[in-house]
Amino acid sequence: MPEKHLSSGFDADLTLASTRLLEMGGLVELQIARALSLLHAFDPDVVYAVLESEQRLNLMELEIDEEVSNVIARRQPAARDLRLLLAISKCTTNLERAGDEARKVAKRIRRIQANSEAPVIGIVEIKTSAEMAMSLLHGALDAFARMDSAAAAHLVRDDVAIDNEFRAFTRGLIAEMTANPRVISTGLDYMVIAKAIERIGDHAKNIAEFVVYVVKGTDVRHVPAAQLEQEASS
Repeated sequence: MPEKHLSSGFDADLTLASTRLLEMGGLVELQIARALSLLHAFDPDVVYAVLESEQRLNLMELEIDEEVSNVIARRQPAARDLRLLLAISKCTTNLERAGDEARKVAKRIRRIQANSEAPVIGIVEIKTSAEMAMSLLHGALDAFARMDSAAAAHLVRDDVAIDNEFRAFTRGLIAEMTANPRVISTGLDYMVIAKAIERIGDHAKNIAEFVVYVVKGTDVRHVPAAQLEQEASS
């Protein structure tokens, strides 16, 4: 959370912006959990809830960005304060896009369920990566709330495991579709679901990287995980 300043009003502005981001993060977590629950048990009411909350997420993104812009204009922050506000804006974008991916998952599962002749496809890797992505996002938001750069850097490595599960599922699915063209249509739907989950992990990783940026003052996007951990612990 923000450090204390001489101006209590400035503290309140920074706290409000951070709190709003975490509030949005909680909604996105719920959105993703609902969408991924459909992998285990389909429920049209859950699909509706996921699709309906998309508008609220879009509105929150606009509101938080406006708050950040207003604080920058009024307070003219520098150093860590400016990094925090910039990170909040970037993280808000990542959260909104993670919500978009949850929406894709819900819509594709609804489409699969609507096809009474859809063949059964093994999705163990999808379910595993879904659990990983949810854990990664929760950890990234927790690291942001505590401004824990070491924890954030560790999370970046977890995204690699999600990528590996996605690649494993893709290889297996391509082989299955090649052997049995009847599964191609459903297989492509599951491919979109798997990719959406992989992207949720990417957005969570991005949030973790911005925690390191705020705390350490170094932009660690696109750097190797080992270098990022070193930067976070220095």
